[in-house]
Amino acid sequence: MTRVDRPSPVLHVGEAPVVWLGANFWSRTGGPLMWTRYDPAVVREELRVLAEHGLNMTRSFFYWPDFHPTPDSLDEQCVANFADFLDAHSETGMTTVPTFLVGHMSGENWDPAWRDGRDLYRDVWFVGRQAWYVRELTARFATHPAVAGWLLTNEVPIYGGEAPRPIVDAWASLLVDAVRAGGGTQPVAVGDGAWGIETTGHDNGFSVRDLAEYTDFIGPHVYRMETDQIRQHLKAAYIAELAATNGLPVIMEEFGLTSDFVSDAGAASYYRQLLYTTLLAGATGWIAWNNTDYDDLADQRPYSHHPFEMHFGITDRHGNPKPPLRELARFAADLAAIDLPSVRRAPVDAALVVPSHLAEDYPFTQEEERAHIVATGEQAYVAAHEAHIPVAVVREKEDGGLPTGYGLYLLPSVKQLCATSWQQLVALARDGATVYASYSHGPSGVQRGPWWAHTEELFGVRMDSAYGLAEPVTDDTVVLRFTEAFGPFAAGTELRFAAAGNENGRTYLPVRATSGRVVAVDAHGRPAIVVADHGAGRAVLCAYPLEFFASARARVNPEQTWRLYDALAEVADVERDVRLDDPRVFTDTLVHEDGRRFVFFVSQHETPVTITASVAGGELRTLDGDPSAAIDLPPYGVALRLLALD
Repeated sequence: MTRVDRPSPVLHVGEAPVVWLGANFWSRTGGPLMWTRYDPAVVREELRVLAEHGLNMTRSFFYWPDFHPTPDSLDEQCVANFADFLDAHSETGMTTVPTFLVGHMSGENWDPAWRDGRDLYRDVWFVGRQAWYVRELTARFATHPAVAGWLLTNEVPIYGGEAPRPIVDAWASLLVDAVRAGGGTQPVAVGDGAWGIETTGHDNGFSVRDLAEYTDFIGPHVYRMETDQIRQHLKAAYIAELAATNGLPVIMEEFGLTSDFVSDAGAASYYRQLLYTTLLAGATGWIAWNNTDYDDLADQRPYSHHPFEMHFGITDRHGNPKPPLRELARFAADLAAIDLPSVRRAPVDAALVVPSHLAEDYPFTQEEERAHIVATGEQAYVAAHEAHIPVAVVREKEDGGLPTGYGLYLLPSVKQLCATSWQQLVALARDGATVYASYSHGPSGVQRGPWWAHTEELFGVRMDSAYGLAEPVTDDTVVLRFTEAFGPFAAGTELRFAAAGNENGRTYLPVRATSGRVVAVDAHGRPAIVVADHGAGRAVLCAYPLEFFASARARVNPEQTWRLYDALAEVADVERDVRLDDPRVFTDTLVHEDGRRFVFFVSQHETPVTITASVAGGELRTLDGDPSAAIDLPPYGVALRLLALD
């Protein structure tokens, strides 16, 4: 079976590939006010600690009220301090990515004194002043060797608010032009956080696809909190997958945690999980929030009213390493060992489909429906990891059309897909693919019925439901019993799922089989899983929204959807480099251009575990070349091995 590539492009500065691993930087002498309290010796000490732990860059900030005191002037002392800051980076072998419009920071917004309430995006004069400011600062520093890139803003939707996409696009393109007019040839991006419609379902005006037309990388900011440990560990990875577009590198521009919220062990495990899972999700740069703690600034805003913001540092108030910095140091060593610029994600033959209704904003599409696509896709991403199926996260095209070449297509708890895509799925199955879809109304009460087309042709079933009614799931636990063998399942095998959701989502799709064969029934003897054969391939319908159920529950993973996915992968003959029997250990592979295959194991166990992986046609070895059949993993630990093929 032919595998399909998964993108993981590396950023280039000039002709050279670079891997950014660093920290967002405010000096502990002043936080956002560091430029008026600048201490060159403290800055150099702060940078030295970061460099000693393998970090090679920072993201820095022109605090707007200080740098731009009047509409047509820069504060020359702040500019001089920033010049020294750049020199300090060069002295320590580091680079930085300056950020221009810094009016939001850590729980507070600050305006230039002369803004007077002007609209950030629409006021022509004000946009002109922004462009002047960006151009002038770029011209001052564009030739400095410590400047590795540029960011227009810091989380500007929080500061400037939301706006229609055409307005945001025009504003962003003008500021990018200002960077180029100032002589900035380095990579540039917006710094908005990638919180738009493609990753959240909410259209705030900042579309990653639109902005990719003007920019050089995509920079998610990830601080979301979850109700399930495994979803929490994979959340940033799934966001990285959703944010990828236009072949641009994905740089995890901000992530981190305050030590006020978590134990030292919890902080270390969160960093470890985020770093390695986003690497395997295609990210090729990481900038932690942030470099230090600010206990000495307790009486200064924003820390005075958001005291937990004082403790996001990867070093403490004295510059001593905290657990996250030690995790970054280990990660830096592994990136060097695999030579990240020369590796790519292993190609795969399984695809997780994201309906175009998430990003295209079709007329009369509800935001609740788009959020449903994100939630159920994320839960399917979790289940695929638990089943050890490396997947490509692929998007349906506008008005229909799916990428071809995969042997397994996963459509989890899907309500909406375009008509031509349903047609195409029939053709894909006939050409040998296994197409899986589980039905879901979703939580919305709008048009509670199958938006599907060619259902009988694809799945060999007819609907057996009443118009306008959602068929409720009355059982607290849904039991699916296989009536015939399916992959590794023998007849009589049962899978159990906790039902969840509101009156719209806690429902199933009543069907009767025509050309399809029922391979599993529910506790009431109704068709639950139906398989329709199509030449060399097949279509598999699940009448229950398994992924939606799990997405609506707290502390649910691993739940048994992974077992169904594992069976689907076996039926589809999906190639997997490594097989495990433990859903709490994830695995994926990166391939070096010289042919070496690096296999990562990421544990979701809160206690130590020893695993033995099954490898077809080869063996696992340490990076030193020693055989490594058994692998010891600490709590939420990570292991890296070489896969030596026969």
